[in-house]
Amino acid sequence: MTLSPTTNMMNYEAIIDKYYPEDDALRRLLITHSQQVALRCLAIADRHPELSLDTSFLQEAAMLHDIGIRWCHAPTIFCEGTEPYIRHGLIGGEVLRQEGLLRHARVCERHTGTGITREQIVRQQLPLPLHDYIPETMEEQVVCYADKFYSKSRPERILNVQQAARSLSKFGPEGVEKFLNWSKKFE
Repeated sequence: MTLSPTTNMMNYEAIIDKYYPEDDALRRLLITHSQQVALRCLAIADRHPELSLDTSFLQEAAMLHDIGIRWCHAPTIFCEGTEPYIRHGLIGGEVLRQEGLLRHARVCERHTGTGITREQIVRQQLPLPLHDYIPETMEEQVVCYADKFYSKSRPERILNVQQAARSLSKFGPEGVEKFLNWSKKFE
């Protein structure tokens, strides 16, 4: 399966070019990771036509879900910004809202972990506005799920379901349970 723009797709490449104009390590990592996630999303859509997923939107959202990493501080993955990395989804959401892409912005804001609740923000004292950032639509869930199999710090490695679930365990059992339920639905 390959990524291919269709006539009804918005131009996600132009947005990446706008915010990541240099052909540098960060841009290459963003594109590699986003393509991995997009291909997994499209494979899920292909395997599950009964879910009636919007494949054009899935591809676009997967390619843009990490657009906010540029402004975060994560030097091991070439991010030289000043914001805490946990804010990359929120920042990406703001960027895409400015571009008029409200539906895509929701995917950015809701893809971290298996979603972040208001209670988690309070309990863990996360530097996020006090809201629920939970994937709600099927497409939001698929992008969030697919993202968990790929790490930007080790882009050559693809996790299996058990490894991805284990990586979520540090955030608590609720996220692991949600992820495993998604795996039953999407695999």
